[in-house]
Amino acid sequence: MGTDVIMKYFTPEFTAFLSELEKNNNRDWFQANKARYEQHVKNPFYHFINDLIIRISDLEGPIPMEAKDAIFRINRDIRFSKNKSPYKTHMAAFISRYGKKDKGKPALYFQASPTDVRLYSGVYALDKTSLHQLRSHIAAFPKAFQATIDDPVFHHHFKEILGEKNKRIPKEFEEAAEKQPLIYNKNFYFFKKLPAAFLLEEPLINSLSKFYQACKPVRDFLTAGLK
Repeated sequence: MGTDVIMKYFTPEFTAFLSELEKNNNRDWFQANKARYEQHVKNPFYHFINDLIIRISDLEGPIPMEAKDAIFRINRDIRFSKNKSPYKTHMAAFISRYGKKDKGKPALYFQASPTDVRLYSGVYALDKTSLHQLRSHIAAFPKAFQATIDDPVFHHHFKEILGEKNKRIPKEFEEAAEKQPLIYNKNFYFFKKLPAAFLLEEPLINSLSKFYQACKPVRDFLTAGLK
């Protein structure tokens, strides 16, 4: 059963804690303030993501994830990083019917920091076979692909499709790429950025659902190209 409840998940303490963490990114400070983290950041974010999963399941069918499966840990992996700060200064979750590790299918990535809120979708980590498959789909249906990008609702919220590009592509796609340069992309993603105060809005789930639905035509096209 979905949720139509309008409620406030977060308080100003959510961004206050993350903002202070930016200035005190060390284990001693974090441990001394762990109760604040649990009360104002971790637990509210868990309940919010849980309800967001339910709402998206209502819109698009069952998603076999719980909040604990979707949320990224606040601890940073510093093994191979020059930045040895132990904690992230944002909270994030990846919601997908394919699981958190599969970035090669359209999904939803949500991130909240002291400065902004970001909603990402599209496909980011395509293997060689999937990339060829999607390029073939775009080349076969260029007008349909462009129509999803030009859709006024999508353009209003997300503007454009982004992604790192290949300098060279297989010859079979060169002619199609002259008309649709996005065929050069290695990934196809888009995002909407909002002020951090957006978290304090009561119809938060409803607003995010509206944004997520705005990119449905693009997501549907990408999904069809990856079947």
